[in-house]
Amino acid sequence: MNQQEAELLARGWTRRFVGAPPRLKEVVEVYEELGFEVHLEPQTPEEIGERCEGCLIALESLRVVYTRPRRSPIAL
Repeated sequence: MNQQEAELLARGWTRRFVGAPPRLKEVVEVYEELGFEVHLEPQTPEEIGERCEGCLIALESLRVVYTRPRRSPIAL
């Protein structure tokens, strides 16, 4: 786990999976319809490992999907 992911988890985000277009857009829409906030982060080369060094072009389209329940407004 890198520093960025640790910070997201500490703020209540849950890592769901890694996706790429066009399914990525569909998944984001579904999570939002279910009432979640959605946050996308680029996939890092460190998470792929050395065996896929030639995959850097494909890596640019991958996003890690994080969700968390929407926060309801505070009633006054």
